[in-house]
Amino acid sequence: MNHVSASTPTQSLSPLELDPNTLREISSYVTEKIVAYLESLPDQPVCDTENSEVVAASLLEPLPESGENYKELVDLVFDKAVTKGYNSASPGYMAFIPGGGLVHSAIADLISNAINRYVGIWVSAPGLVQIETNVVRWFCDIVGYADDAGGFLTTGGSLANFSALFSARRTRLPEDFLSGRIYTSDQAHHSVFKAAILAGFPQSAIRIIPSDSSFRIDLGRLHKEIRKDRRNGFHPFAVVANAGTTNTGAVDDLERIADISEKENLWLHIDAAYGGFFLLTEQGKQRMKGISRADSITLDPHKGLFLPYGTGCLLARNSETLRKAHAIHACYLPPMQNKAGRIDFCDISPELSRDFRGLRAWLPIKMHGIDVFRKALDEKLDLARWITDQLESLPNIRIVAQPQLSVVTFRVRSFETETSRANAQTQHLLERINAYEHVFLTGTLLAGIFIIRICILSFRTDRSRVETCLRDIRKACLELDSSTSNES
Repeated sequence: MNHVSASTPTQSLSPLELDPNTLREISSYVTEKIVAYLESLPDQPVCDTENSEVVAASLLEPLPESGENYKELVDLVFDKAVTKGYNSASPGYMAFIPGGGLVHSAIADLISNAINRYVGIWVSAPGLVQIETNVVRWFCDIVGYADDAGGFLTTGGSLANFSALFSARRTRLPEDFLSGRIYTSDQAHHSVFKAAILAGFPQSAIRIIPSDSSFRIDLGRLHKEIRKDRRNGFHPFAVVANAGTTNTGAVDDLERIADISEKENLWLHIDAAYGGFFLLTEQGKQRMKGISRADSITLDPHKGLFLPYGTGCLLARNSETLRKAHAIHACYLPPMQNKAGRIDFCDISPELSRDFRGLRAWLPIKMHGIDVFRKALDEKLDLARWITDQLESLPNIRIVAQPQLSVVTFRVRSFETETSRANAQTQHLLERINAYEHVFLTGTLLAGIFIIRICILSFRTDRSRVETCLRDIRKACLELDSSTSNES
């Protein structure tokens, strides 16, 4: 009898596989480039857009047929591609809403992408799904949700707001839903309006409620619009409140909005993408009382927890509402989980294919503990209060809104009665501040008035950089006064 050899055949490496030595070499080289980049961050320009088009055009290239040396490719990224634009990792970046970019999360992503396990379904990676489920549970605890709450990590607040309004529509309206009406403030993030449209509603279904002098939603007008729509045969079903607006950091009166929502049987969604993690602080808890009464909450860990861009979260007070809105079966999928604590993320979110996002939040929180994040957020609140007090002492600066979180808003105290000329002076001031390249600030419009914003949120932004910001504002004011005098 002939016997077949039981020896295991030798498997040759795929041309796309890196051999161990090359992998170590690349990892070491990239690590050194990253370390050098981060060490130089304090001295890098915060914003450099000069000749951006030239640099971008120089990077145009056809599909390559053959490979190149990895060192040349890595050098291209660090030495050329990354040099232009907004340096959002800089300690001087106080524009828009900063995303911190903790390096711990980059290490977590390296692990996640290297092991390349699928986490959309529990059975495919139960240990990894549990890690991500832990993160979501921690976030539920932070906002004050009970044990039956749940949620999922997203790419950011835009997708979270979309899924929230979609869940509200599926929960509160019939299949013919076009008579439904959504209410939100004139200070709401643009993603709220996009979310409503993506959820199938015409723009006319979105009722924009004016804000008050503190840029919080006018509750009297809100109640009035709801009653008016009911009389006219429409179906009010959802209200979106703000816990930290982009313009001024305003926090709506969440307790009273929750009262109105319960009375009117509205789904209450709170967009806390920017402000939500300030709940870790005592100041944040006081300003966001009532947030746990929301049906759903958007959080952005890539803002308040300083994680890299692409890390958002949607929480629901009752996790079953997410399942009812998103779950759909296919014959090629394994059975979904019914036991408590076992989550199939594809059943409660829009995505089937998704990356393992949980590790990028889990690793830094486990390494440091949440108290380090709490203290960092308290520091940001204190710095915002400090620079506001300093700006109020400047004769040619007017504070537009007292900071409710860590956004400071101001403009030139102009004697011009014409809005366009007064706005031009504030815009010139912003340009002068940014021209020093120590900080990068941005502006916005409030009721047609141009203002300058300082958003202090990066974990790298400390007292010394905020003092530099104040110094540059003072210097820019003096230059603006001098140029105005010369024009006169």
